[in-house]
Amino acid sequence: MTTTTVTNFRKNVYSMVENTIRFNEPVHITTKEGNVVMISEEDYLGLLETLHLTSVPGMKEKLVDGLNTSLSDTISEEEVLW
Repeated sequence: MTTTTVTNFRKNVYSMVENTIRFNEPVHITTKEGNVVMISEEDYLGLLETLHLTSVPGMKEKLVDGLNTSLSDTISEEEVLW
């Protein structure tokens, strides 16, 4: 994560926004009044989806089970139709 002051951010706003979008690199912007983190819309929507999925009862456990299951235990190669 890149950290910058709000003054430096104002000077380089276009390139920082483009880098955040292109490389999904968050920017931590510091000010005297507090700080802010800028993330891409793609990352923001991903965070919202993750929050939604983990709020569904039992979904978190299903996701963890899926991560711990090897692909060979889920479907055979003969069943895959390309």
